[in-house]
Amino acid sequence: MKAKIIVTPKKAVVDPQGKTVQSALAHLGYTGVRAVHVGKYIEIELEPGTDRAAAQRALDDACRKFLSNPIIEDYHLEIVD
Repeated sequence: MKAKIIVTPKKAVVDPQGKTVQSALAHLGYTGVRAVHVGKYIEIELEPGTDRAAAQRALDDACRKFLSNPIIEDYHLEIVD
């Protein structure tokens, strides 16, 4: 099993990296880009036989405490086979 975690800035938070990418795209001629949000992608491989529900709880806790900053970031956690 793998855990896939996507961390992105909250919509209300100014994203300087996203603004820089958006500006660069415009300078390169890519029009119609309304907004860009830059985040992080984390993939965690779990040991065989790991209990899915326990892993979900533990990784959700890790996301809130360590992998994201809940004040300015949102995260999406998915465990896949």
